Amino acid sequence: MTKKHKKIAFQGAPGAYSDMACRMAYPGWETLPCAAFEDAFRAVREKRADLAMIPVDNSLAGRVADVHHLIPGGGLYIIGEQFLAVRHALLGVPGAKKSDLKHVHSHVHAIPQCRKAIRRLKLKAHVHGDTAGAALDIAARGDKAHAAIASELAAKIYGLQILEKNIQDEDHNTTRFLVLAREHRVPPSRAGVPVLTSLVFRVRNIPAALYKAMGGFATNGISMAKLESYVDPTFKVAQFYAEVEGHPQSRALKLALEELSFFAPEVKVLGTYEAHPFRYQQKAAKPALKKAKGR
Repeated sequence: MTKKHKKIAFQGAPGAYSDMACRMAYPGWETLPCAAFEDAFRAVREKRADLAMIPVDNSLAGRVADVHHLIPGGGLYIIGEQFLAVRHALLGVPGAKKSDLKHVHSHVHAIPQCRKAIRRLKLKAHVHGDTAGAALDIAARGDKAHAAIASELAAKIYGLQILEKNIQDEDHNTTRFLVLAREHRVPPSRAGVPVLTSLVFRVRNIPAALYKAMGGFATNGISMAKLESYVDPTFKVAQFYAEVEGHPQSRALKLALEELSFFAPEVKVLGTYEAHPFRYQQKAAKPALKKAKGR
């Protein structure tokens, strides 16, 4: 990713996992905390930030609510993706011990990702808007009976004590983010580097509508990385968000999109971007895992 831009917006308080993803993808940039996803989009549109880092999926919690409704009409384009391994820590005020705790505060997705630790410590869970915001509240509260589930970065920012590291139930806990910009950028085609193209399209709620719309991708050898559906307010038209593996300048994807347009008159390309190396690592790890199991 280029370092041309200098400021990147995210939803949450400083120290949130989105903040960590920004720092990982764009080291040295200024991160801009925003109260809501809409505010992060607006910051980029109004040129107060150059990019936005928006979470879309988590390997445990699934897709992030509302984001896929915001992206098609948000006025921005997807230019990249970022993966972040989520390592939750239990944070308390200075001097607190785990035996002092009675309450734990965190984001609605983080709490169920740490069920075992919460149950083991017999804590009452409280939902907050984001993990770092919960850490900020705990620091301001100053009560040893209250802890937060957040990042180690949040502990450093808000002067909290790490009572226990890696309390997430599963080590594969990973969040995928999309990077958005004001301009539509198409990366050059490079040998050995997969490219993803994201798009939305609508089809009539009639038999075989989706099957016909997808036919062009199958006949042209285009792999689909993701497909999600949404209904309109009348429940008569379905909108689909898709991510396909292919460069828009390739003949195969051009033909696939051309055929899609016959069955889905409303097709909007949201962005084209290089696949993150995390995807290659995962594909390389699977054969190795199968081989190990076969011994």
